[in-house]
This record gives sequence, structure tokens and C-alpha cells, in this order.
Amino acid sequence: MNLDLTGKHALVCGSTQGIGKAAAVELALLGANVTLVARNEDKLKAAIGDLEPIGKHDYIVADFSNPESVRSSLQKYLSNGKTIHILVNNTGGPPGGPITDAKTDEFVNAFSSHLLCNHILAQAVLPGMKAAGYGRIVNVISTSVKQPLKGLGVSNTIRAAVGNWAKTLSLEVAKDGITVNNVLPGATATQRLSGLIEAKSTKTGNSVAHLEQEMISEIPAGRFANPEEVAAAIAFLCTPSAAYINGINVPVDGGRTGNL
Repeated sequence: MNLDLTGKHALVCGSTQGIGKAAAVELALLGANVTLVARNEDKLKAAIGDLEPIGKHDYIVADFSNPESVRSSLQKYLSNGKTIHILVNNTGGPPGGPITDAKTDEFVNAFSSHLLCNHILAQAVLPGMKAAGYGRIVNVISTSVKQPLKGLGVSNTIRAAVGNWAKTLSLEVAKDGITVNNVLPGATATQRLSGLIEAKSTKTGNSVAHLEQEMISEIPAGRFANPEEVAAAIAFLCTPSAAYINGINVPVDGGRTGNL
């Protein structure tokens, strides 16, 4: 099995913590040059120190709440002729809450930071991928693409839009040696999950421990995922061995999602 990414250049978004950082580490271990993307430069500098070998990787500061900032930052980065072979689209999810309470600007903001930024990034890197005859775009979304999650109204809506965007893109670029796939994390031990549980605890009065156990009881594997387990699926889809896997959703959820 060819998992070697030596000579490939990966752009990983939301890569200062959680799943994004774990994916960046895994891609670096497989030999890729990695460019981290996030809005906090101090956190980027800290995260890049965890990639091996030191000195091989770099970063871009970009704020996904401002798509034009993302566009200009990437255009500036690519202006010296660099080619991106791997794009990992990964952005922090919208705040939780029932859809009946959601304000219209919450949908607009989430659509902008997720779908529009994904599209801007993909359009920017596709010419280089086509010229190289090698491209991997992996979108980190959510199992809500297959089965909406309670209490995540805005996220359910926007994640589904991203999933359909990705499928459409996969049909158009496959002939150029480019694949587009989605990884759907289930409940994963990240700051986002902790934040959602704490918010629900405050709202309901139930303890964090109670809510965690309630969630775990719905997972056949009996535990939350580690970010590294999701990162392994992301990294595999980026390798030469995954060349004929295209346009699919890959749940990494311990078996929780109730459909195929």
C-alpha cells in the first residue's frame, strides 16, 4: 500500500488544535510538506513546532469569518508558484441550539465560513492540482450529513450544503486525477465537543459527566473518538492508495450513525 506523501504539499485548515492539528501531524509523518491555516498566529507558531521535521512546514494566517481575507491570504501565498496537492477543509462548527431559535444571520455566517471558504480554497488550488495530475480535497464535516443531530440546527443545515457541494465538485475534477471526499467525525474529544456539552449543561442543569455518559451510551464503541483516529481517515484519503475513492462520505463515529 502506497501511503507515501513525500514531495506533496498539504494545506490544512483549522490546524492549531483538535482534528485539524492531528491531521496536519499525520500528513507530516507520511512525508508531506504542511501549511497550517488558522486565524491566531501565536497558536500557529506553537502548532508548527509539533510537526516533524522542524523547518519543513509553514503557515498562513486567515480568518474564516471573512472569506475575502481567506482569498487574499491564499493568493498571496500561491503567488510565488507553489503547488498545493492536498487540501483539508476544516472549520469550527456553528454554535449549538434548536433550529427554531436560529437567527438568519447565523445561517449566513456559517454558510460563509464553511461553504464559501471551502469553495474559495478549492478554486485557488485546483489549477496546481490539475497541472500536477494529483489532487486530494478532504472536507471535515459531520455525521449530520447522514443523520441530523439534535440541538445543532444551523450546523445540520450548513454541513449538508457542504456535503452536496463536495459531491458535485468530485464529479467535475475526477478526470484530472483529483478526488474530493468528506470525513464525518462523530463525537470526538475536542474543545468543540467540550464546549457543546458545557453549554448544554448550563442550559439544562445536568452535570457535564451525566451528559457525556448520555452521549457515550449512544455510541456502540462505548467512548468518544480521539482526534488522531479521525486524522488517520483524513490522511489515508490523501494518499496515492486512495486514488479511486471519490465523492464519498466516511463516518468516523464508532458506529453511532443509524444508517449506511
